[in-house]
Formats: sequence, C-alpha cells, structure tokens
Amino acid sequence: MPIEFDFIGPNDKPAMILLSNPEWQESAKASLFELGYKVHSLLSHEEFASRFAQIQYQVVITEILFAASNPGENLSLTNLQRMPMNLRRHATVLLIGPQFETLNAVQAFQQSVHAVINPRELHSLGQLIQQAVGDNDLFYAAFRNTQRLISQGKL
Repeated sequence: MPIEFDFIGPNDKPAMILLSNPEWQESAKASLFELGYKVHSLLSHEEFASRFAQIQYQVVITEILFAASNPGENLSLTNLQRMPMNLRRHATVLLIGPQFETLNAVQAFQQSVHAVINPRELHSLGQLIQQAVGDNDLFYAAFRNTQRLISQGKL
C-alpha cells in the first residue's frame, strides 16, 4: 500500500499510531484528535520506517505486538529502541502492553520508551498522553533552551 503524501504545517502536532488492535487504535485516534494532534495511523513496519524519517512526530503510540506475534518480531519498536537519540529525541513514545504497569518508569526505561501503558487504562489515554508529553518536555527543557541559544549565537 503506497503512503499518501500529507502536508504538515508549522502549527501541526503530528502523531503516529502503530496499533494492530482496532479498539486500541480507535481509542488512541480519538484521544490524540481531542488533544489537537494530526494523526497518522500506520499498518506496517515499512510505513513506519518511511514516515518516521520524513516527519518529526511529537507522539508515537505503539503496542508491544504491533504487526507481530511476539515482541521480538516488532520491527518498528526494535527500530525505535536502537535508533540514535538525536533521531528520536523529538518524539514522546508510549508503549501499550498487558504486561506493563501504567506509567512504570522502570519498565519504560527497560523498553527504551517514555511511558508504558496497560490496556486496562486506555479509558484515560488522553490524560496519560498529556502526562508523558509534559514529563518529556520538562526533561528536555534545558537541552532545548541551550540548543536554541546556540543556534542564535548566544552561547
């Protein structure tokens, strides 16, 4: 399936959904739309590789078994986990799976993502997205400020 060309404006907040479960996909889309994100819902690892290289997504929501029957086959997640930080720093990555305790920082660290979510908590997905994005923004605030000052020649 060819990837459609999509314009992303300077005021758009792009978000990517990598979910095989249709119920989870609808929940994620609704939550992201409500938060003002422009949502791209992808169905394959090939689409992920192409889109992620083209667009600086602010949020990526995926599941442990996206297009896979076991976690080791989830090529999109593996790609994200092994990607150099400078290529993925712009995105807040949320990982959904039944083995996770929602917002467990140790589990998120083990998976090289910003937040993990148990599917039982999807009814609060909007709040969980806001919290993960806020925490990530706070964590990177000093870095981004320094980067901005350097680009302005003030440091």
